[in-house]
Amino acid sequence: MTSSRKHALVGLSGGVDSAVAALLLLEQGCRVTGVTMSVYDGPKASGRRTGGCYDCGEEEDIALAADMAAQLGIAHHIFGCAEQYRNVVLAYFRKTYLEGKTPNPCIRCNALVKFGLLPALAKEAGLEFDLFATGHYARAEYVARYGKQVLLCARDTRKDQSYFLYRLTQEQIDRALFPLGCLKKAEVRRLAAARGLPVHDKPDSQNFYAGDYAELVNARPQQGNIVTVDGTVLGSHMGYWRFTPGQRKGLGVAAKTPLYVLRIDPSRNEVVVGEYGESLRLSCIIGDMRRHIPLEQTDRVLMARLRSTPHFVPVTVDLSGDASGERCVVTFAEPQAGVAPGQSLVLYCDNVLVGGGIIGAD
Repeated sequence: MTSSRKHALVGLSGGVDSAVAALLLLEQGCRVTGVTMSVYDGPKASGRRTGGCYDCGEEEDIALAADMAAQLGIAHHIFGCAEQYRNVVLAYFRKTYLEGKTPNPCIRCNALVKFGLLPALAKEAGLEFDLFATGHYARAEYVARYGKQVLLCARDTRKDQSYFLYRLTQEQIDRALFPLGCLKKAEVRRLAAARGLPVHDKPDSQNFYAGDYAELVNARPQQGNIVTVDGTVLGSHMGYWRFTPGQRKGLGVAAKTPLYVLRIDPSRNEVVVGEYGESLRLSCIIGDMRRHIPLEQTDRVLMARLRSTPHFVPVTVDLSGDASGERCVVTFAEPQAGVAPGQSLVLYCDNVLVGGGIIGAD
């Protein structure tokens, strides 16, 4: 619960969600301070705006965040995070793609930069605060059954962003606030318009980086083959890192039936493709687990999300093969497509986020 005794640090991005998050906290009686991180140190681009979180339009977003803070009557601070972002997020992004896997930079950014570095820099600068709030569509609530604050899906499951937050530490969850967790996007925009916030109709950022990912991977083009499971060459590519398992469009090969990327073999510089049925998997191994709730405390069916889209599939989880608890085997109730090594699989019990991990290339 928020109150006038609480001081909330709000991550302002220059968009409508974070602006309304700050607005709602003010209306609840919170003391609010806005902070914005600057992460882009790439090339300038005249007239080009990618629409991603990491893009050349950052200066405009920071200016909008400052304007929103001024309009709301709160202090606003900008912290340079470009070097850390480059070392923590972009280096991971490049390394994972070059390993033939599919990274999720937003998950890493949330845990290590947005909810980690940014509040830490604010403290180093002498800012005092009790809670850290963002415009994510998720919830953080105390649940007596588990004896602690846990992450939950947003009320509007179509907009839920808890998937991107599963790697937060318990300390980060304990101080997290998500004022939009019970609202729908249309309600947020109406609130912004009613309060006269000019960002009420600003388009959402669509992705981490809306340009060509190859620009960030920064690898020299290298011709390789696109092959079937039996090794038949169907065509060629100029970089295996341009593909991800489950991908159907943009393969650059013609076939009588639609083809999907089945796997990527960096050592051979090959992209293996096949028909839809060949892309289905009944299970996968996940590693580097972040566990928020012991599985023995979840007496209901576990549900999993394989990607950020709000599609849940019933699963069973087997931890018996790994005494450390860092790895487990997840079996799906029905075969799934697009199970991409490097991506995250996140587990839920009802609407509570139980934990998750990184899909392995088993």
